[in-house]
Amino acid sequence: MATFTGEEYRLAQPDDPATADIEAWYMDDSTEDQRLPHRLNPNKPATLEKLRGLGVLYWKLDADNYETDPRLAAIRKIRNYSYIEIITIAKDKLPGYEQKIKSFYEEHIHADEEIRYVLDGRGYFDVRDLDDKWIRIDCKKGDLIVLPEGIYHRFTLDTDDYIKAMRLFVGEPVWTPYNRPQEEHPSRKRYVTDFGKVAAA
Repeated sequence: MATFTGEEYRLAQPDDPATADIEAWYMDDSTEDQRLPHRLNPNKPATLEKLRGLGVLYWKLDADNYETDPRLAAIRKIRNYSYIEIITIAKDKLPGYEQKIKSFYEEHIHADEEIRYVLDGRGYFDVRDLDDKWIRIDCKKGDLIVLPEGIYHRFTLDTDDYIKAMRLFVGEPVWTPYNRPQEEHPSRKRYVTDFGKVAAA
């Protein structure tokens, strides 16, 4: 079993919702380009405290120094994120770009946490709240986000069509998406038990 110091434990704590530098909002129902912000009018923000209630965790880190950042090292150690890889999503960088972007935007769950650290660029993670409403999380350089096992979610780039991100995982990576509906999937059942009533399928 890994041991860690009090300082490592302190460094690994998610950002305080009262001071966190992240923006999220409830989405409109428009079928326009998925890369647009899709805010309601008037805008309806979703606080980090609200996201915490859905199991979403957030850190603002030093993306320019990720290789030597003691806070990232502490997060990895305490949360047992033993595997990392860096992926660039852009038209000229990712083979099968159009198909990959389409698949990322299909509503799905995973049987494990989804952990992403934005090193450059920008993207949107959309998550369902417990009333089945979409919340869009604006993820920019330096943002590390953890989505819990079993939460319905999807991902898209913004109109700049570029993100460079670190993918982290506990043990060997498994990226299998399970597209909705998945109400009988064990991970979805655990999520509902942990975080509240099931949304309508």
